[in-house]
Amino acid sequence: MIQDLDETLQELLSQELSKKWRSTDFGISFAAPDKEVASSTDAVATTINLFLYDIRENLELRSNEWIVERQTNGSALKYPPPVRVDCSYLITVWVKKSESVQKDQSERDEHRFLGEVMKILMRYPKIPTEFLRGSLRGKEPPLRTMALRPPQSQNWSEFWQVMGGKPKAILSYTVTIAVDVHEPVEAGKLVQESIINYSQLRE
Repeated sequence: MIQDLDETLQELLSQELSKKWRSTDFGISFAAPDKEVASSTDAVATTINLFLYDIRENLELRSNEWIVERQTNGSALKYPPPVRVDCSYLITVWVKKSESVQKDQSERDEHRFLGEVMKILMRYPKIPTEFLRGSLRGKEPPLRTMALRPPQSQNWSEFWQVMGGKPKAILSYTVTIAVDVHEPVEAGKLVQESIINYSQLRE
C-alpha cells in the first residue's frame, strides 16, 4: 500500500509538472536525501526527492463504528473501520552541480522547482481519483492531504548530519490513507421487507 502511495504521488507530480516543463527536465526519487540523490536520476538535471520519514496512526480519525456491506444474495458482511494512517514525506529538490553553473544559480533553480511542487500539493487537499494507483483506487474515504505541516521531528540539524550533507529547504507533506487490517465477518441476512397487519376495530 505504501508503494501504491509512492506511485500515486509520482503520477500526480509528473503530470502536473509536465504542464510547465518537459518530462526530461526533472526526475522523482524516493531514496534517502543524501548527497548521492542528485545522481540517482542520471538522465535529468533536477531531482525531486520525496523521503517518507514518518508513519503513524491518526488518532483523531479513529472510529469504533462497524461498516456493513450488503451482498447480492441478501446477506451482509461487517468489518471494523479501516485504520487511518498519516504518511509524512520530506520533500527536497536537488540540482546537479556543474562548472558552468554558479552555486547561487543552482540554489535558485532548486527553489524554483520547490515552489512549483508546493503549489501543486496545496492545490489538492484531497488527491483526485485519476492519480490513484494500485490498492488506493476506489478507497473510501478519499486520501486527505496536508501540505506545509510542521514536521514531527524537530532535530533536523542532526538529520542532515546523518545524511552527510548541508541543510536544504524542505517541504513537509502528509497523506492520510485508510488501511484495512481486519477481515470482514458474516452479519447474517438483512431485512428486505416488512409486513404490517392492520385490524379493524369492531363496534
